[in-house]
Amino acid sequence: MRTVTIETSRGPATVDLRTAEPSRALLVLGPGASGKPFDDLFDVAAAAQAAGITVAIVTPPYAVAGRKVPPRGPATDEAWVEVIDALRKEFGDQPLITGGRSFGSRVACRTSAETGSVGVLCLAFPLHPPGKPEQTRLEDLEAATVPTLVVQGRSDPFGLPPEATHRQVLVVDGDHGLKKEHDRIAAAAVEWIDDLLG
Repeated sequence: MRTVTIETSRGPATVDLRTAEPSRALLVLGPGASGKPFDDLFDVAAAAQAAGITVAIVTPPYAVAGRKVPPRGPATDEAWVEVIDALRKEFGDQPLITGGRSFGSRVACRTSAETGSVGVLCLAFPLHPPGKPEQTRLEDLEAATVPTLVVQGRSDPFGLPPEATHRQVLVVDGDHGLKKEHDRIAAAAVEWIDDLLG
């Protein structure tokens, strides 16, 4: 693994790269709103790399700058797209899958068309704030019109996203932290990517 810094219009982002040789695809993952990756991201990244997929885990500019919450407005989405543009230049024309956990999955869904993603992997998609189902974020999830896998904890207070024609939902034990069943989550993510790549 190596860590690189990518300059964006919103400040520097850092990327932890796990390169596969040869590489069948590029998987770019963003963290939750805190900006810090959780173990579920690392476990999915390790399994994907072992399956011949290059993985990039992004720390967005606001987190690099020491802020604990993302800025309002389009700043995070814009920086995400710029990071992916830079990664695509480095890794060439291979299939791109984007995703992340919680807030990072929202960003990946919203920008999936702009980044040219062939699929989106969502870990613990925050469908609504806890206890406020009327404040739905389904619009963000449905912005991803490509094949999408959502992995959601059975007791996640942020809700359970619905399945759709292009969207699968895997329900696992646990809550929004996805602290259980990491082997199952990683295996399911790799199996889904394998199917996606054909």
